[in-house]
Amino acid sequence: MRQFRIAPSILSADFARLGEEVRDVVAAGADIIHVDVMDNHYVPNLTIGPMVCKAIRPYTEAMIDVHLMVKPVDALAVQFAKAGANMITFHPEASDHVDRTLGLIRDNGCKAGLVINPAAPLHHLDHVMDKLDMVLIMSVNPGFGGQSFIPEALNKIRMTRERIDAWTAKHGGEIWLEVDGGVKIDNIAEIARAGADTFVAGSAIYGQPDYRGVINAMRAELATVA
Repeated sequence: MRQFRIAPSILSADFARLGEEVRDVVAAGADIIHVDVMDNHYVPNLTIGPMVCKAIRPYTEAMIDVHLMVKPVDALAVQFAKAGANMITFHPEASDHVDRTLGLIRDNGCKAGLVINPAAPLHHLDHVMDKLDMVLIMSVNPGFGGQSFIPEALNKIRMTRERIDAWTAKHGGEIWLEVDGGVKIDNIAEIARAGADTFVAGSAIYGQPDYRGVINAMRAELATVA
């Protein structure tokens, strides 16, 4: 049976009290802290840099999962690794040498993964499965929080799960399948049935007054997935 992980995105948190927000959401049952990094270049928004990752690191022992929506990737990946990230994912279109970037992230002590945009093909995963700890499927277009889930993402999640299962059955190891964008209580079970095991939720958690209540409701939905 798959282990499910809930990863609130601090993009929707109160930045005036970010350390507390991180601590509180983990205390409410979150497994991972998801950090959305946007550069106003690869995507039309500007969020945070490595100093913020370093600042929140003392507030939790939970995994910090950094999603780089930046171009170029390599220099910032190293900086976030040094700032305390545990997992770093990036978009293959933003790297000139995807295999090299994955190796660089791992060489700096982090797990590594690729992010697949809604209209991007899955062939980006070809030839680098041996260097992947995670595949992140975007179920919205990157760049802004609070968007609605794109239904076609379910098909891409299913196809990605088939690839992961085929690879791990032959070679062993573990590759997580994360989904980011429009994940809520009322669709998280459907997303899990398609094959996801890790769920990023921003406004669905941080936009609500009761973090524990939302996370518990999500886990109750996930418990219905065989």
